[in-house]
Order: sequence, then C-alpha cells, then structure tokens
Amino acid sequence: MSTINPNGKEIFSVTADFCGKPLKLEVNRVGFRTTASVLVTYGDTVVLGTAMVGSRPVVLDYFPLSIDYEEKFYAAGKISGSRFIKREGRPSDEAILIGRLIDRPIRPLFPKGYRQEVQVVSSVLSLDPAFRPDTIAMIASSAALMLTGTPFDGPVSGVRVGRVDGKFKAFLTPEEREASDLDLVVAGISSGITMVEAGANEVSEETIVEALAWALKAYQPAIELQKELAKKVAPVAQEYTLILPDKDIQTAVDKWVEGKMGKALRKPYPERNELVSTVRWDFHKQMAEKIGDAEYKPLRDQYDEAFTMALHKDVREGIVTHSERPDGRKLDEIRPLSSEVGVLPRTHGSSIFTRGLTQGLNIVTLAPLSFSQMVDSMESNEVERRFMHHYNAPGYTVGEVQRLSGPGRREIGHGYLAERALSPVLPSIEDFPYAIRSVTEIMSQNGSTSMAATCSSCLALMDAGVPIKAPVSGIAMGLMMDGKKPYVLSDIADAEDFAGDMDFKVTGTENGITALQMDMKVHGLPVEVLKEAIDKSKAGRAFILKHMLTTLAEPRKKLSQYAPRIEKIKINPDKIGAVIGKGGETIKKITAETGAQIDIAEDGLITVAAVDTKVIEMAMNWIKGLTEEPEVGTIYEGKVVSIKDFGAFVNIMPGIDGMVHISELSKERVERVTDVLHEGQIVKVKLIAIDDRGRLSLSIKSA
Repeated sequence: MSTINPNGKEIFSVTADFCGKPLKLEVNRVGFRTTASVLVTYGDTVVLGTAMVGSRPVVLDYFPLSIDYEEKFYAAGKISGSRFIKREGRPSDEAILIGRLIDRPIRPLFPKGYRQEVQVVSSVLSLDPAFRPDTIAMIASSAALMLTGTPFDGPVSGVRVGRVDGKFKAFLTPEEREASDLDLVVAGISSGITMVEAGANEVSEETIVEALAWALKAYQPAIELQKELAKKVAPVAQEYTLILPDKDIQTAVDKWVEGKMGKALRKPYPERNELVSTVRWDFHKQMAEKIGDAEYKPLRDQYDEAFTMALHKDVREGIVTHSERPDGRKLDEIRPLSSEVGVLPRTHGSSIFTRGLTQGLNIVTLAPLSFSQMVDSMESNEVERRFMHHYNAPGYTVGEVQRLSGPGRREIGHGYLAERALSPVLPSIEDFPYAIRSVTEIMSQNGSTSMAATCSSCLALMDAGVPIKAPVSGIAMGLMMDGKKPYVLSDIADAEDFAGDMDFKVTGTENGITALQMDMKVHGLPVEVLKEAIDKSKAGRAFILKHMLTTLAEPRKKLSQYAPRIEKIKINPDKIGAVIGKGGETIKKITAETGAQIDIAEDGLITVAAVDTKVIEMAMNWIKGLTEEPEVGTIYEGKVVSIKDFGAFVNIMPGIDGMVHISELSKERVERVTDVLHEGQIVKVKLIAIDDRGRLSLSIKSA
C-alpha cells in the first residue's frame, strides 16, 4: 500500500500507548486543502481534527477563534430517531458543551492581540461505544493546531476520569460511568492544568485534588505524541502581527491614570462601576482635547484598550500589594446576600437569589414524566431527560441594548453547570415521579451568575416541594498569580474575573462537591495551586448555604395547589394491553371520562396525574379494576353472573370469575342456590383458594 497521497505528500503516523490503548495521529491522508488536518484513532473511535487559519488579521477587538465539535450519527451506525429530520443540522446541546470543553483549554494559549481568524472542527467519523470520544476530539483539535504554524503554545491533552472501586480510571465504559461517583474532565499542557469540568456525587475536596494529580500524569503521553508529530511535520511558522496598544499610547495612558485609580475607585458596586465610567469618559475627553478630535478619532479604540489594561493592572496591584479588592472587600469576603421564595403566585416554585449586583430569579415547573425531554444523540439511543435547567441572560442584565435571540453557547454552558450541580440531590423517579423544569432568569449580572442560578434553583426546588436529598450552594472563586505566589479570591465580580488568572466555580452540599468548573487564563497551573483554591472554596460555600437555609430550611411538605398531583401503580407488564385496549380505545376512554393524564412505562409503572385528587382516584380505581391480580384472603364485591345446582359464579374483576360452592353460601344449610342468590345480585365474597389450574374458589359465608 502506497504511503504517498495523490498530491505527492507522504502519509505517515505516530503512535503511543495512552491509558492502556494505542493512540494514533495520522497526517496527509485526508483534508488536503485545510491549513492542517489530523486523523486520530483510539480503539474504534476515529476523529478528524481540522484547522483553518485566515491569511490576514481581521478588524475586531477580540480573537476570532471558533472551535466546533460535530456528532455524526453514522459514526455509531445509527440514523437519527427523529421522524422528520434525518440529516445532522443544528448542533445538539451536548455537542455545544463538548465544543466549549475543547475551546476552554485551547483559547488561553494564543498570545494576547492575535487577530488571525482561526476555525477548528473536530468531526467524529467512527465511534467506539466503549468510551466517550470528547477528549479524543480535544487531542485532534490540538494536534491540528500544532501543525498550522500559528503561535499556539500547545499541545493540549485531556482525559475524562471516573472512580471505580475506589480507583481512578480514564475512558470508562457506560457501565463504569453509571457506577462511578465522579465524572471529571481535566485538560492542560505538559507543565500544568488549564481546564477542569466535573460532576460528582457529593465527593470530598481531597478526592478531587487526588483526581487532578492523577489526570495530569495520565494525559502526558498524548502531549508527547503531538510534539513528536509536530517535529516530523515541521510546519512553517506563520507571520503575524499582534494588535496591541502602541507602547507610547500605553505609557501616556498609564501616566494619565496616576492618582485617579487605586483607593479612589475601591468602592462597593454599583458605585465603583459608575466611577470607572466617569473616569473613562473624562479620559477620552481630555485626550481628544489634547491631541485634537480629528487625529484622536481613529486612535480612540487603542486608547480605550490601553485604559482597560491600566484598569486591570490597578485591580491586580490592589490585591497583590494591599490585599484589597476593587470594591474594598477582603480576599475571602462574600458580597451581601439576600434571597426569598414563593415570589410568583401561580408557578409551582419560585425564588430570587441576590449576591451583590448579581441576581437570579428561578421558576420550577412540575409535570408528568411524559413531559421529559427525549434526547437522541450519536452516543446513545433515545433517553429521557427528566430534569432540565435552562438559563437566560438578556442584554438588559448587563445594562446593554442587545437583540433578543435563542440561547448561545454561554447560556447553554451555564444552564448545564447548574443542572449538573443539582442532579445528584434529586429524588428518584420511584419516590417523585415528576418531570422537573427549572428556569433561571438572570435579572442582573456582575460576576458569578451560574452560581446564582444554582442557588436560586435549589431554593425554588425546595419551594416547589421537591424532596431533594440535601440543599446545594455554589461559589465562584478567582486567582491572581504574583510570580509563583497565588492570591485566592472568594466570590469574584466582573472586574476580578477580567483581570484575574482563573475563574473557578464549585457547587456542593455539606457532604461534598456536586459540580466543578475551572478555566485558567495563564498557561497551566500546578495541582498545589488548584488545591488551595478548592480548599478555600469550602468555607465560602458553607457561608452561602447557611444564608439560604435561613430563607427556607427544607423542602415544603406540600406541593403548590397549581401543581399536578401524581400517583403511581405498578402492574404486571402483561396487563399493559388491558389498560391500553384495542387501538388505545380503553386508555382514551379513561382519560376522556376522568380528565386524568396517564403515562405507562414498559416495566409496568403507571403514573396518573391531575390537579384534582378525586380525578386521580377515579382513574386509579379504573386501572386497578383492569389489572388487579386476584389475591387469596381478599374480600371483593362481585356480581352473580350464573347459577348452577352446585353453586354460583361471581365476577369479581373484569374478565375474572370465581365459583361459590353451595356449601360456602351461608353458615346455615342451603338446599338450593336460588334460595339465597339470583343472577345480577351484588354480593361480597372472599377468595379462599386458587387451584393449580388458576380456578378461583370464593366464599360468601367467610366474607
């Protein structure tokens, strides 16, 4: 087989052992017109990573990097379960979340001011069902970028880690993931970690730290393999220009702001925001007067960026030099808290949670299980998503005019983080057979809105009467690195997020962590620094949780009067047909005559929902009558359907008759059955025996 492709280039690959399996990176086999492309194979999973780089800088005030993850149903040997749409179209929420997972460790590794347009796409071409392909897609994205010649300070690798029988393991099987109490994705470069994402079943801080150290070591072979590939390909370094404020402009700005920042701006929000806006406005006004309006206009954006950099420098200096934050708080001080529940009269549960200027209104809606979301993905067949958390943050929440549109990647990511934080404490379907939708409407933003969404959602769930196992709180932590010395901040606001080196969100109960998200803006951090941030977050979470419990100490005992009541009954699966009836005739009749909503699962679990409990009782009795199995010792009310010389047959359930022998008609001697019974008569009978042929023996005298 030739190792030369049709364009005369050599097809070659590099391979290394990675977490117990061969990892292969191959180039020049496909993607001839891309800036760079790499075919990555791990087990039966094959992912194509492609990178395209624009030829010149674009006129934007941000780095135009886009990273996408593409699910291909054919990769799993599937056709989409949608009846009408069979072609992949808009990415699923899961694909968007994985795209963000790949983006977050890669984006900080480009230099500030880089403006070339870069597009990275990871497409799953073949799926090994034994493990998730997301971190393989991350490696494919990084490997492609390594071959572009851009100033990408990679490579990046990552692993998804679980804990099986007390031991950490990467690339878990679906069965192992189900049994694991930890689902942790760790990504980074060879020297440190740049991104962490986790869901956990109330695990300890110590366990998380141990898992981080394990993962950092585990992903190193994929880092070295990418370096080997880049060395063999030897990509030509691309020429580029960093779009940064002119040094003379930055010097002029730094000189102008002397004495106008520092203590003068360290005021509580929103006073600080107003002061910054005033200083910025005065700055532009004076610069325009000094230089001249005509000459200053084309330079205004550069001066504004230089002012922002001076502002960030001031924030860092205040924290590192004076241990004082932009709003005057101490490093571990949390902004003022307030919360309330039951704020909306007709919803099933509602709450408002406020931390400083950040505020979230959450609304919980309960519905029968048939309202669960059906999710059809490349990795699994259709599954029901019973708990849904959605996050909305329109422009007015940051004081801006923005066009209303559907949720973006940020909204989907924040919503998923809060959903993940609360899922471990939800009651089981058997204990609480409801579909649950929780919606956080952000009212105001000034940092840490995803944690406000978590706290407000927890309070609203308790207000709705959802019997959660334990209340959950969340906090966003920040970090400033001064050389090798870390300064950890509790409950960061926007100014600290923009100027800082890490954004770290953690949620949990009194017993342990339920979700975690870390994004580093520096080029990798050691586990020791992350450990300090995790340890210090525990006190902050406890402080916020204590406040929440003063608002509502436990879930309400009763549901809202407007929430549907749901009762459940488990029947023999063989009896499902009796409830549904021919062509659905029976179940349609039950719902039409009672007004109840009835859902039937394949395992025989039937749920009956209605706001009125009397409606539920009517439907339940009807179903019981259709499905109940005769039980020896039970007394039934039945109808005499026929009389014989030796006794009478009585119908005790639909389609089920039993015989009352003449000796069981009365405690007195009976000469003829017709002396005490007639057809159509309603009598109470006791089931005294069922023979080996399934025949029922009834007794009136025992009843």
